[in-house]
Amino acid sequence: MRKPLLFPLFASACLMPATGIAQTDSAGDVPASPEEAEAKKEQVTDIASITSDRGIVTRPGRLTIEPAFSHAHSNATRVAIEGYTVIPALLVGLINISEIQRDIFVGALTFKYGFTSRFEADVRVPWLSVNEDLRERQAFEGTPVDTLRESSGEGLGDVELSARYQLNDGLEGWPYVIGVFRVKTPTGEGPYDVDQRVVEDSEGNPIGVELEERPTGSGFWSFEPGFSFIYPSDPAVLYGSLSYVWTMKEDQGPENGGEVDPGDVVRFGFGMGFAFNERTSFSLGYDHSVIRKTSFETNSDLFGANFDRIQVGSLSFGLAQRLSTNTTLSLTVNVGVTENAPNSELTLKLPITL
Repeated sequence: MRKPLLFPLFASACLMPATGIAQTDSAGDVPASPEEAEAKKEQVTDIASITSDRGIVTRPGRLTIEPAFSHAHSNATRVAIEGYTVIPALLVGLINISEIQRDIFVGALTFKYGFTSRFEADVRVPWLSVNEDLRERQAFEGTPVDTLRESSGEGLGDVELSARYQLNDGLEGWPYVIGVFRVKTPTGEGPYDVDQRVVEDSEGNPIGVELEERPTGSGFWSFEPGFSFIYPSDPAVLYGSLSYVWTMKEDQGPENGGEVDPGDVVRFGFGMGFAFNERTSFSLGYDHSVIRKTSFETNSDLFGANFDRIQVGSLSFGLAQRLSTNTTLSLTVNVGVTENAPNSELTLKLPITL
């Protein structure tokens, strides 16, 4: 299950350099007035706030409270074949056809505080509601009746702690570079925390494991260092990011495969934001995650020794509208472009700066 959310990009920084250094216009030759520099900073802030977690460096002493709501929908059809072929056109065995529909609703509250002109930290607390419907049929059993199963889960998700530091001033044509470090805690109910039952075929042979309810968290600690880049080119903003997620392995007991080592994740993304005017901006980008194999200590028939590598890619676009000096409303739409990505994801955010 992919969490909505898919992966984060950090692509924005304050356009104002450190105190005492003059800001220049887009040509890089004529010093801009403080009013012009402030206007550019506000535009970049609006552009970066469209998509989730762009890494805006909050001004010193300012607290930003950001309520957010998102909905992700996934719909997939899978065909599992257990048998052998006599000739290429003839299969002897069992064909299981299943259709899975999953809806994930996430309400989150983020608190972000700027300690200095270059350093900020935040905490994000999510609440998840997951609904999943499974419709399947065994093609060789000669029955027109589908088997329907429904499951759901609701509760606290994985709380995230993040810190960002602006590494340079972005002068002389260089992009702004921001170092990012994120920690995800296993506060949500993980896959190994919920009740499980063994799924058997018509002959009583185990063919898999089914969860009694949907988990709301990963169940593992993870640490994500990375970098984000932003290049202002008035009126557009170009951005990119690169990060690596390391997940700690844990012993889940012999019935769950022993020591489980979740696959690490390589994340990258890029895109562009464009300001239509002082209040409205638009963003278009692409996010991609490469999830490596998950390994188990035991070579169980139910779990297997390894899972294949997973590719998750999505195209995102959105709009942001400045409602007041301290409030911006943003709407983002993500469309999955790989098999394991959610079909669609809608995110609404309302950051309020105090």
